[in-house]
Amino acid sequence: MRKLESSDSMRLRNLKDKDILLDSCSYLVKNPLEYKGNWASLFGNINPIHLEIGMGKGDFIVKMALDNPNINFIGIEKYSNVLARAIKKYPDKYPNLVIINMDAIKLEDVFCHEIDTLYLNFSDPWPKERCKNRRLTSPVFLDIYENIFKDRKRIVMKTDNLILFQSSIVNLSQAGYIFKEVSLDLEHSSILSVLTEYEKKFRENNIKINYLEAIK
Repeated sequence: MRKLESSDSMRLRNLKDKDILLDSCSYLVKNPLEYKGNWASLFGNINPIHLEIGMGKGDFIVKMALDNPNINFIGIEKYSNVLARAIKKYPDKYPNLVIINMDAIKLEDVFCHEIDTLYLNFSDPWPKERCKNRRLTSPVFLDIYENIFKDRKRIVMKTDNLILFQSSIVNLSQAGYIFKEVSLDLEHSSILSVLTEYEKKFRENNIKINYLEAIK
């Protein structure tokens, strides 16, 4: 069980200036449906596009964008309160980063065979069996990803939840993915990875992080 502040409490706390932050953000795409099949035009280049589902406060995707100027990054976040906090923390515009306020279930409405890599960082584990189809590595979502990936499919995942991690390995294997990297203790592995805001706190509390990189 996590000893940290839950993501639910973060979602529920409303920022007084949330609407102002969202309206004034220069890298928030407010009309994402218009770019379906043509996200390269928004970035002005044909560089690979990497997508993070559930970007939280943005630590991971902003660092990735800064470290990899030849890759375009898109972060999506379902909860506007969380997205507003990311904007407040990172107010500057980055040439290779945009963000979207949307639910992952609608990915096919926004992307069409354009994504090269997908990041799933500390997604909601939905641990109860009756909710397993809501997990972002369930067959439901893996089918959606088939229609947004470009050519080779690559999923990079981190989670502190073993139930989610185990089910992800099973589902990805059954969907034809091959595992390039797997770790049950990311911090003490040789794998290099940009830290998320959750991950920094987990390390402080000696909570082990599970990691996988799967390709198809």
